Amino acid sequence: MKGPIPKNESPPAEAIPAVPLTMEGFAVLHQMFRIARPRWRALDAAQQKNVVSEAVRTLDEMGRREDGESAIFSQLGHKGDLLLVHFRRTFDELNNAELMLANLELSDYLEPTTSYLSVIELGVYEASVALYQDLMAKGLKPHSPEWNAGVAEELERQRVKLASRLYPKIPPGRHLCFYPMDKKREGADNWYRMPIENRRDLMREHGMVGRRYAGAVTQIISGSIGFDDWEWGVDLFADDPLVFKKLVYEMRFDEASAGFGKFGPFYFAIRLEPSELEKTLTL
Repeated sequence: MKGPIPKNESPPAEAIPAVPLTMEGFAVLHQMFRIARPRWRALDAAQQKNVVSEAVRTLDEMGRREDGESAIFSQLGHKGDLLLVHFRRTFDELNNAELMLANLELSDYLEPTTSYLSVIELGVYEASVALYQDLMAKGLKPHSPEWNAGVAEELERQRVKLASRLYPKIPPGRHLCFYPMDKKREGADNWYRMPIENRRDLMREHGMVGRRYAGAVTQIISGSIGFDDWEWGVDLFADDPLVFKKLVYEMRFDEASAGFGKFGPFYFAIRLEPSELEKTLTL
């Protein structure tokens, strides 16, 4: 591009970068465990009490952190018995949380079933397209130093504006629904080959469905490309578990999901206070 694009003329669609901007916040680790009940039942009452007391102290401390916390849930179904969610500023801190649990005596009676690693992600399709068009209208070449400076400035502005969503508390909803998902890359159904404006429009429609459930469910999206086997993880928190069914079902009908969504296994759990751990172990 040799000169600025006239202000009354839109930049050519094919020149707009394909990758939307993203902002990242807390690193996130989900851990699922099955209780090794035969080994647990082999302990006498005093041994069980000591194991539980140590675990409760640690989990209570992890749940009271001010800058990235942990929460424990009782999982339903055959996929596991306990589900732990950790939010931390860094992956080093996540590793420390994982090691703290591994060093508890309780870990001798827990069998990992699966885990999921990701980072809270906010994708800004609307702002990305608007910014790209504005920078191109100024005659800036994508990925040039001037372009990168403009992108960095906008991202910093958005980070300040959206800080509470990048670094949230774990929502207090009593029920948790967690699932991973991908966007399709199959023949004509390839999300990543669509123009960014088309993807923006589809994500706008997708987001409108979620907004209708505001107040009933809290959704946290985390990106896992390069970290785990799927592209995103989705956490839904609500007091009424039927909201999960209604929200996910309705979203299946919007084009972003109907045409391009691929869903992994679903995990459902009920939040526990650390002090309730003994009840879960002895049932």
